[in-house]
Amino acid sequence: MALCMERFFNTAGPMIEADHYCIDPLSRVDWEDIQKLIRDKRYFVMHAPRQTGKTSTLLAMMRALNNEGRYACAYANIEIAQTAREENRGIPAVCSAVSRNLESHLGRHDIRQWFLDECQKIPPQDQLVQMLRHWALTSDKPTVLFIDEIDALLGDTLISVLRQIRAGYTDRPAEFPQSIILCGVRDVRDYRIHQGSGEIITGGSAFNIKTESLRMGNFLQDETKTLWLQHTEETGQAFDDAIFGELWEDTYGQPWLVNALGYEITWKLRANRDRSRKIMLSDYKQAREELIQSRATHLDQLIDKLQEPRVHRVVEAMLSGEADDIGGIRMDDQQYVEDLGLIRTKPTISISNRIYREVIPRELVWVAQTRIPSQETEWYVTPEHRLDMPKLLAAFQQFFREHADSWVGAFNYKEAGPQLLLQAFLQRIVNGGGHINREYGLGRKRTDLFIEWPLDEAQGMHGPLQRIVIEIKLRHGAALETVVAKGLEQTADYARRAGADEAHLVIFDRDPKRSWDEKIWRRDESHTGFAITVWGA
Repeated sequence: MALCMERFFNTAGPMIEADHYCIDPLSRVDWEDIQKLIRDKRYFVMHAPRQTGKTSTLLAMMRALNNEGRYACAYANIEIAQTAREENRGIPAVCSAVSRNLESHLGRHDIRQWFLDECQKIPPQDQLVQMLRHWALTSDKPTVLFIDEIDALLGDTLISVLRQIRAGYTDRPAEFPQSIILCGVRDVRDYRIHQGSGEIITGGSAFNIKTESLRMGNFLQDETKTLWLQHTEETGQAFDDAIFGELWEDTYGQPWLVNALGYEITWKLRANRDRSRKIMLSDYKQAREELIQSRATHLDQLIDKLQEPRVHRVVEAMLSGEADDIGGIRMDDQQYVEDLGLIRTKPTISISNRIYREVIPRELVWVAQTRIPSQETEWYVTPEHRLDMPKLLAAFQQFFREHADSWVGAFNYKEAGPQLLLQAFLQRIVNGGGHINREYGLGRKRTDLFIEWPLDEAQGMHGPLQRIVIEIKLRHGAALETVVAKGLEQTADYARRAGADEAHLVIFDRDPKRSWDEKIWRRDESHTGFAITVWGA
């Protein structure tokens, strides 16, 4: 099959079945329940993180309802009104988007013309009500409207949309849509709407007619494999079966990540454009790293969210690992961050997937990493091409002693500053050819780093590897020997699980009363026969 005729993994915009490998959108929601909500004349919310397939699913639902023939259903993306905080500008933009989509999806050229000729003469606070009323009255079937990107609206525009929908609710279905579904990244309860007067209105109070809030999830594990195997079915190009376990851990089914990795490995890795070439686990690891390094738009948006105060509070606690439980985190903040797709809460609260777990600290330390002075990879590589970890960690101790106050203070995530600074120092060196895996999370009271370093330059990461575990712990009020004893146990356990041949434990002392001479030290220990070097900082 010629390459130009192949379907491909989609990373931008709605799914088009003729062009893209895809999972049936209606299988990703409880379609039977949604149909019943529509039959029961309900208004409800559907939300999901960005780039998880919301738009594709809404369009598929619209087509299914119209094909069934019982309803006149339309989809409208109202993001165009995002720049308008005032309803005088925002509501006409919303109505324009709705009328255009009624024309596109249902052939209602008359309503588009009515908007242009008549609707704009109506005061903005009544325009949307009158447009939806006009549609319902002139339709030979009950009307259903899917409004996408509702939470892109701001201020008085958003309040006005919600209240105008609420105002027409009691007239359904004869004079107003039978069912309206609002779709966005967040549940309506999380809207914090700032009016021009300065008053803050919550979404729940402005739209108290909501009966359900449905959240779209990620692909299931079987679905991630099924999606990728569509490539094999259509091109004959096989995947090493070992890839699929890694794909699940890296993505946990996040649709954009699953598709982006698929596109990276089948097309952007040029050698794999030869469809007779089997795609191996080593190819997958290369594609994963290149995706992370690419700073793709999806990942940039992820990082941008880290600056929001509500997100900051949750993610900082997870990076530091110091909270014993979720008691220190407001539950609505936790739910908001989960709705954004940054964390999952079952079976325990954690970063959503391994790629996000990797990207978040990398991005937070990127500026620091580029500005750490006079540190070159070759300084820490032995003639046998091994990383000299004692030399590297001793250099970090001196760097931390000289710069901790200024550098940790410069991090936006100050509570996790020491861990992030060590990761920045290591990343700068390991970028010369190796890889750092990270494990951290709420209540772990430690951060685990697992470094893989290639011993053969020619083979790189495909050849023999040096495997190093570094466990990071913070010392606050506890006795040093208590912290060391617990740290040795945890480090030995992690080293065994990771298959490491070298292990280090770094303990950061956060007591400002202790001098640097007391904080900086090194000693060799062992636990259950595993040699561990312990470093104070």
